[in-house]
Amino acid sequence: MDQKVVNNYEAAKELYAQHGIDVDQVLDRLNTIKISMHCWQGDDVRGFLNKDQALTGGISVTGNYPGAATTPAELRADLEKAFSLIPGKHKVNLHAIYADTDEVVELDKIEPKHYQKWVDWSKEQGLGLDFNPTCFSHEKSKDGFTLSHPDPEIRQFWIDHCKASRKIGAYFGEQLGQTCVTNVWVPDGFKDVPADRMAPRQRLKDALDQVFAEEINPAHNLDAIESKLFGIGSEAYVVGSHEFYMGYGIRNNKLICLDAGHFHPTEVISNKLSSLALFTDGILLHVSRPMRWDSDHVVTLDDELIDIGRELVRGDLLDKTHIGLDFFDASINRVAAWVIGTRNTIKALLRGMLDPIEALKAAELEGDYTTRLALTEEFKSYPFGAVWDYYCAQQGVPVREDWLAVVKDYEKNVLLQRGV
Repeated sequence: MDQKVVNNYEAAKELYAQHGIDVDQVLDRLNTIKISMHCWQGDDVRGFLNKDQALTGGISVTGNYPGAATTPAELRADLEKAFSLIPGKHKVNLHAIYADTDEVVELDKIEPKHYQKWVDWSKEQGLGLDFNPTCFSHEKSKDGFTLSHPDPEIRQFWIDHCKASRKIGAYFGEQLGQTCVTNVWVPDGFKDVPADRMAPRQRLKDALDQVFAEEINPAHNLDAIESKLFGIGSEAYVVGSHEFYMGYGIRNNKLICLDAGHFHPTEVISNKLSSLALFTDGILLHVSRPMRWDSDHVVTLDDELIDIGRELVRGDLLDKTHIGLDFFDASINRVAAWVIGTRNTIKALLRGMLDPIEALKAAELEGDYTTRLALTEEFKSYPFGAVWDYYCAQQGVPVREDWLAVVKDYEKNVLLQRGV
């Protein structure tokens, strides 16, 4: 390890130790946290089952940067490259459309065998897998409705798809020895104001009851449900609102997914964590970066991401929170997008762990808000970067921006050769 990195780390340790923060223990704790990196950044949410289908469900990917993965093997190679530049061992989040099979199979008929190559690869890489039914970009979702569809036959198709997805998630968890989180999100909603808000939600509730009717070992699979405020084509009304899923999740013991881009533009999920945690056994996060709407920009180390990390640490929520990423940007190198977003998410957790939490809480209880503010502000210039550099070096990944040269080389020798 570079001696400058070590020296800077030792100096940082001394400063943090003055406030009772054991940096070595912090890094040991950080190394136990798994981020679920989303596969769909690598190919612009096309997948492999219905890759010729246009994106629907209010999803939009902009840009035409060269090198998108066009096969499962290419996507896995890109994921491997990204993980080689990210400290720690993590998970991959798959959507159902990313099946790796030569068989022509419909979404309601998918089985674990269609994802066996992903399982075998994950075992080799020491990774976990999460899963999502794909309730968009399909002939039976073109009118904007799936689990709440008024046509019972179409609704049953999506119910069967979600049931099959849960079984696949359970298979992932059993085979890999890491619990799979299977997250249900549907785009259902109206572009204009509906005459009847209740009936679609009644149908969605009934459909979810059928999807979750079969008991599955929670050691293998955990169910999650994800809300949204609005989307393109569902500006006026979304069936699966936050209120709907919060009620359903609490009553039925399901993980409630908070996506950073799925709320009002001035609303943040960091402020929701402590409330939701009091009434649930677990939370799923989709870390994204909205830009005026749910635009899924690559995650940067902005105030909200730092606040999310801080809340997870201060509320002792890390053991009950599943952290996943959800963004897609085709205007930049896709491998770089993964690396930037995942490294930033880990940095935010590290920042939270390096705060003088006990001193801040003690000052607050004593009504000493001056000390609370002063410590908060002074710690913003503490040598967090020296600790991060050491962690990366310790984990055998590039320090600071050195990873970018690796990605540029991969782009030249691999990504730009695709389709040539």
